[in-house]
Amino acid sequence: MDHSEVAFAKINLALHVRRRRANGYHDIETLFAFAQGGDVLHAHVSDALSLEIDGPFGSGLAADNTNLVLQVAALLKSHFGVSQGATIRLDKQLPIASGIGGGSADAAATARLLNRLWGLNLSEQAMADILAPLGADIPACVFSRPSFGVGTGTDLEFLDDSSITARHLLLVNPLESVSTEAIFKAWGGLDGGAVGRGGIWEAAVAGRNDLAPMASDICPMITNILERLSQANPALSRMSGSGATCFALFDDAASLDSARSRLDPHWWTMATMLR
Repeated sequence: MDHSEVAFAKINLALHVRRRRANGYHDIETLFAFAQGGDVLHAHVSDALSLEIDGPFGSGLAADNTNLVLQVAALLKSHFGVSQGATIRLDKQLPIASGIGGGSADAAATARLLNRLWGLNLSEQAMADILAPLGADIPACVFSRPSFGVGTGTDLEFLDDSSITARHLLLVNPLESVSTEAIFKAWGGLDGGAVGRGGIWEAAVAGRNDLAPMASDICPMITNILERLSQANPALSRMSGSGATCFALFDDAASLDSARSRLDPHWWTMATMLR
């Protein structure tokens, strides 16, 4: 029997970089939210573990042990002594290295998928704890619900999402990948202050993305996208993660469609809603 799972795209409603650690990592504060759309994974039980990748962005990924999907599958199989294997297919709908958690969301969705396929009966918290060493965004992606992340983003506090549900979400990427490592390295070290606490929407609107200036220097098209989006008067528009994907939130589908019509047709876009 074939099972499937959506790897919900992640957006950072706000991302504040607070300090650089001695080990080169950074302490951040971020507001995570998730789209209803994303990559899709399919799997059925088989004798061994295998991965096949297709979809619009499938050709940019290797279906080998460097892929987080197979790393997660191997980790769960080993950790819990699972005798079965799985044939996994990843339908890659999201651009690669684009600031919306594609690899992390795929890893998290793999865990949710195999949890059902293999009957592991793990809680989301158990999956998040096991997978945290594989990537800072993975725990948030396991839950795929609005949350406040601190540290490297793995320490989570879940938030009341009543102010952001049912908002129409437009994702835009210029099809230029940017290096997360290079952008964090270019951060100037100035702490601009904490993410506001209280309502997630108020905190998001008052927040910022501290990586946007560095990302825009590397990929000037980000500035162009944000200017185009702002002309459509969204409720909020910003770059997500380390870029180059930007997002805009609208109160209705007509406003989103109008904004989308203003964009360069060569850019990648996805119209969806917040979860």
